Amino acid sequence: MKKLLLLALLAAIMAGGYFFMREEPAKEENSPTGTTAEVERGSIVERVDSDGKVVSNLDVEIKCKASGEVVSLPYDVSQKVKKGALIAELDPVDEKRSVRQAKAALESARAKLTSAKEELLLEEANLSSERGRANSAIIAASAKEEDSRAKAKRIEELLASKLASREEYDTARTTAVTAEADLKEARLSLDEIEAKERALEVTRQSIRIAETEVEIKKIALEVAEQRLADTKVVSPLDGIVTTREVQVGQIISSPISNVGGGTTLMTISDLSRLFVLASVDEADIGKITLDQPTIITVDAYPSKKFDGRVVQISPKGVNVSNVVTFEVKIEVTSEDKNLLLPEMTAAIEITISSSDNTLLIPDGAIYRKKGENFVFVVDASGGNTERKIEVG
Repeated sequence: MKKLLLLALLAAIMAGGYFFMREEPAKEENSPTGTTAEVERGSIVERVDSDGKVVSNLDVEIKCKASGEVVSLPYDVSQKVKKGALIAELDPVDEKRSVRQAKAALESARAKLTSAKEELLLEEANLSSERGRANSAIIAASAKEEDSRAKAKRIEELLASKLASREEYDTARTTAVTAEADLKEARLSLDEIEAKERALEVTRQSIRIAETEVEIKKIALEVAEQRLADTKVVSPLDGIVTTREVQVGQIISSPISNVGGGTTLMTISDLSRLFVLASVDEADIGKITLDQPTIITVDAYPSKKFDGRVVQISPKGVNVSNVVTFEVKIEVTSEDKNLLLPEMTAAIEITISSSDNTLLIPDGAIYRKKGENFVFVVDASGGNTERKIEVG
């Protein structure tokens, strides 16, 4: 691109309108040579040129959590895919079998839990009945023991008064001792019932274990169902299939169980937004700011220019063979951006600054003398007048 320089001239230059055009680049000398050119007004733009490549908004490598044989691949390269669409399926026969086994194991665990609960209820009911009978027996034995003891004491008093025989006393005494023994036996029965109640804690603990087993089997079923669901792969985004790495009938590995990262099925790209990644030299990176306009061209459409804007500037440079560049991300904003494809090589022109209605002269019209810039202005009489100028 031919560089144009801003010429700030005095009113006299505008009046003259012509100056010498040099055939060689400006250098220190005292006399002009060359042809004349007219001062013009126009636009001047400062740009930074760079090269880059077109990239998509997002590229997602699709892998399957499960391992097995691919039985379905509904989409091929370049086809559009909607988010949630089925894009791959593995043979689910093993996973279906695992689900059935997990369901059977869960039903078995639930049956054992139900049986243990019913057994506990039955034991608690029997124990309650036994406790009732034991309490009744203690009450009856206690009354009988008290009555027998009182009767034996009265007969003992009558025996001392010679009003009862020795045989009657012995009989009453035997009856009292027997009643006392019956009371102790009734109380022992109650102690046995309390021991049985403590034994019920073992049954209750078995129920808690059975409940835990049911939860374990539920989790195992959920895992089996998830593995079955994992045999179907759905698209995580709207996009286009840009690569497909496998075919129907191929055996693939899971990234979860394979240390190598598993098999990539395909790549889906989001092309709703397109970007260009440009490498800008470190000498120019200080001029780049966000939202600066850009012009993008590609070899596929050499006569077409695409608009863009700077959306990201890398804070860290890349050093290759002692040449440092910074990555600048540019979003393509043209309506026909869909003509661009990922990985296309692009030429970038980033607009740094611009000025309209500016005095313009070719670079060859300027010469330097003692560190300052000069031009020769052609006056009305055809003579040449040397004028000092400032360029920018």
